[in-house]
Amino acid sequence: MDTVFDNLREYLYFLSLPKMNIIDLFEILILAFVIYSVILWVKKTRAWSLVKGILVLFLCYLFAYVLDMSVILWIFNKTISIGITAVMIVFQPELRKALEELGRKNLFKSIIPFDEQKDKNKRFSDRTINEIVRATTELAKVKTGALMIIEKDIVLTEYERTGINIDSAISSQLLINIFEHNTPLHDGAVIIRGNRIVSATCYLPLSDNLGLSKELGTRHRAGVGISEVSDSLTIIVSEETGKISAAIGGKLLRNIDGELLKKKMREIQGNPVEDKKKRFNFSLKARGLVEKQK
Repeated sequence: MDTVFDNLREYLYFLSLPKMNIIDLFEILILAFVIYSVILWVKKTRAWSLVKGILVLFLCYLFAYVLDMSVILWIFNKTISIGITAVMIVFQPELRKALEELGRKNLFKSIIPFDEQKDKNKRFSDRTINEIVRATTELAKVKTGALMIIEKDIVLTEYERTGINIDSAISSQLLINIFEHNTPLHDGAVIIRGNRIVSATCYLPLSDNLGLSKELGTRHRAGVGISEVSDSLTIIVSEETGKISAAIGGKLLRNIDGELLKKKMREIQGNPVEDKKKRFNFSLKARGLVEKQK
C-alpha cells in the first residue's frame, strides 16, 4: 500500500508546476514577445512561403522516420546544416531590413501594432479606388505610360527606398502629373500604401518569366516582377498602345477596363463588413432554396 502511495505521490509531483519566481515569469514574457515578433515579421516577408516549405519537409522527415527509411533520413541529416546556411544567404536582405527597422523604429509601436491592426481591416477607402481608376483611365486615353504598385500585406520598404519620398494623399490629378512626360518623377514606379502615395520613381525587379509575351516592355516585366516577390497589385498603362494591365501573384491581366480594375482593387481592399454582408446574403439565398425544395 505504501508503494502505491509513493508512486501516486511521484506522479502528482511530476504533474505539478515547478516553482516560479518573478524572474522566471518575466523571462517567459520576453520569450513570448520575441516569438510573436518573429511570427509577425515572417508573415510580412517572403519568408512566410519558406516557412511553409520547411513545414512540408518536416512532415516528409516524420513520414520517413516512422517508416524507417534509412536512406532518406541519411540525406536529411547530411543536408540540414547546408540548408540552414542557404536560407541565411537567400533571405539576407530580409534579415538586414528587420535589424534596421529594429534600430530605427519604436520597438513597441512597430512590433505590436494594435492601432494599425484596426486600419488593416480596410486597406484603403473607396475614394482611393475611384481616384486611382480615374487617373489610370485618363492616362490610358492619352497613351501615357504608368506603373503603380498598391501594397497589400508585404511591406515594400526595400523598393520604396530606391525612389523619391512623397508621402501625399492620393488624387487623380497628382498621379496624372507624376507620370506626365518630361517631368522629374515620370520614370519608374509609384508605391501606394493605404490612402497615401509614399514614393515615386522606384526601381522594381524584372520578371524572368519566359512565358511572358515578347512584345511586353520593361514596364510590364517590372510590374510582373514585383507581383512575383510580393502580394501587391500592380497597375500598368502601356505607353505604346494605351492599354491597361494588372499584375498580381505573378500573373498579368492584359487589356482590362476601368470596371474590372475597380473590381480587382475591391478584392484586395479587405472590407470585413462587405464580406459579412455577402455571406449573410448567400445564407439567405441558400435558406430560400431549401424552403422552396421543401
